[in-house]
Amino acid sequence: MNVEMAIDIMRNLLQITLLLISPILGTAVSVGLLVSLVQSVTSIQEQTLTFVPKLFAVGATLVVSAHWMTIQLMEFCTQYLQRIPEMAP
Repeated sequence: MNVEMAIDIMRNLLQITLLLISPILGTAVSVGLLVSLVQSVTSIQEQTLTFVPKLFAVGATLVVSAHWMTIQLMEFCTQYLQRIPEMAP
């Protein structure tokens, strides 16, 4: 394995990580922003009010996108398992 191949593997690994984490992170940020807005409008400053909706929203996002995430990870792993002979010196 040469340096270019190692850099390519790391770049693809970071890309797939960002691709898989983006729906979860986007959901958590948007729900957090919405709950924060509701808290500031109603002047309710309860800590559990921010945690519970995020927990349910992220859980629902994981359930909905689990099939897609699994397919993406399987394609990534299959691609690099097939490239193992190229990596040998």
